[in-house]
Amino acid sequence: MFYDVYNELGHGFLESVYHRALVLTLQSVGLNVCSRVAIPVGFRGHQVGCFEADVLVETCVLLELKAARSLDSSHRAQLMNYLRATDIEMGLLLNFGERPEFKRVVFDNLKKQRPIRK
Repeated sequence: MFYDVYNELGHGFLESVYHRALVLTLQSVGLNVCSRVAIPVGFRGHQVGCFEADVLVETCVLLELKAARSLDSSHRAQLMNYLRATDIEMGLLLNFGERPEFKRVVFDNLKKQRPIRK
């Protein structure tokens, strides 16, 4: 579905355009999709921060979207941090740049997130 969106829109739009198009495409085939998902970050049982992931599909795959010239290590690190902070172990990094790119990121977090006290 990533390539469906890329092939129809091409490159050059803002990330938000690709975000909406991808969410619509995923929903159109019946997938459960959550957009702009809050990810609290815990430390020693306390919430110390909160991030926002682009898309969560079927409660088990995080999608991080980019509209950059190319993917770099900071993009992968961002997705890895999201996975570290959740029970989710699979993420896809999708770039709608001049050349479409995607990377699969897997993080087997044996500790998993501890309960956070607010």
